[in-house]
Amino acid sequence: MANPKKVWGGRFQKPTAKSVEKFTASIHFDKRLYSYDIEGSIAHATMLASQGIVAKEEAVKITLALKSILQDIDQGKITFNLSDEDIHMAIERELILRTGETGGKLHAARSRNDQIVLDVRLFLRSEIDNILKVLNALQSQLVMLAKSEIKTIMPGYTHMQKAQPVLLSHYLLAFWEMFARDTERLSDCKNRFNVLPLGAAALAGTSLPIDRQQTAKYLNFPRISPNSMDTVADRDFIAEFVFTASLIMMHLSRFCEDLILWSSDEFGFVEISDAYTTGSSIMPQKKNPDVAELIRGKTARVYGDLFAIMTLLKGLPMTYNRDLQEDKEPLFDAVDTVKDCLTIFTEMISETKFNSARMYKAASGGFSTATDIAEYLVKKDVPFRQSHEIVGKIVAYCLKNEKSLDQLSLQDYQRFYKGFSADIQEYIKLEKAVNSRKHIGGTGTAAVMGRIKEIEKKSGKK
Repeated sequence: MANPKKVWGGRFQKPTAKSVEKFTASIHFDKRLYSYDIEGSIAHATMLASQGIVAKEEAVKITLALKSILQDIDQGKITFNLSDEDIHMAIERELILRTGETGGKLHAARSRNDQIVLDVRLFLRSEIDNILKVLNALQSQLVMLAKSEIKTIMPGYTHMQKAQPVLLSHYLLAFWEMFARDTERLSDCKNRFNVLPLGAAALAGTSLPIDRQQTAKYLNFPRISPNSMDTVADRDFIAEFVFTASLIMMHLSRFCEDLILWSSDEFGFVEISDAYTTGSSIMPQKKNPDVAELIRGKTARVYGDLFAIMTLLKGLPMTYNRDLQEDKEPLFDAVDTVKDCLTIFTEMISETKFNSARMYKAASGGFSTATDIAEYLVKKDVPFRQSHEIVGKIVAYCLKNEKSLDQLSLQDYQRFYKGFSADIQEYIKLEKAVNSRKHIGGTGTAAVMGRIKEIEKKSGKK
């Protein structure tokens, strides 16, 4: 006896086991693609009618039914069942219930293999636009903070040791640059996969006289996939997106790590708003940077999504294999996680207060202007390696005598090199050290303000 419950059940003599239905079903997670599946189906029906594969009145009937199904799903009036297998079959079942045999004509010249690739591309195209919006909002917030904190000097670190004084604004714009690269990668990824897959069918195309150009125009795809086998096998774009999402999360995680450290008593550089921190269940004095910590933790989750995708794809034979059903959960998770983390981080950083006095005091320590002394000597024609050694001996002297660079007299400096002049005291001031780096990319106020103006001009904001 044939399996009447499955549209593909003509050759089968036994119904699908309930355990198999449960094991193979993807409807519980791919149902979120319903609007894209319906959008693609309407485009397909329109093309079928224009090519005479279905009658125009049948295409109208199918389209109206699909629009009503979309509305009913939006309103929660349709219940999905495991027996539907996936979102494609669920919508087709409902379509046939509403239109009879006419609904059964919609699947001509397509397969679930090219249908799912279409749905995912439409979904990801939309979600990348959403992620770009929240990324741009974060970048705008960073520019605002950079402008408001333009006078704040902080210690810059290498190897987690105090290195040289920098503007807090320069630090903030460093993350702007990271997120700018992320926006470029997202846009590049979208441009690369913005290609119509529908028409590839199962793997070889179709003998029916379809018009892929028409479908591409309807769905706003600028290009059409040139190889049907590659089309249904390709998940490069998912891997590329999740990789880009991983980089975004890595950048957020590094930012959060600094904020976590800076919010501690040992640093005291920032005060994260109470609205974005939590308390301890046992220690009443605690104020924990849990939002920042969770973003840092969720980064590992997105890395896991990337590893899952890459492992899933590495040994698949051509072309479509059911393994590819497993690509959607890590994709959905990466989309949701990066979007949520960007949104909450933007909120948090907008209400974070920077302790400029504490930062300035910290920047004053650790001999952070030692390099400026070395460069002072270079300007007096002392070879850099020699000036480096001279300053190293000065630092050693300070450590032995428990003095800072600004506590040394001119005579002290001249003990190590006779060419020091009285102006050395100016060179070791934080403001002088910072603002002397006025070249493109430097931390000087003029350079940082110049970069802010470039950013604002490019974005059309002031």
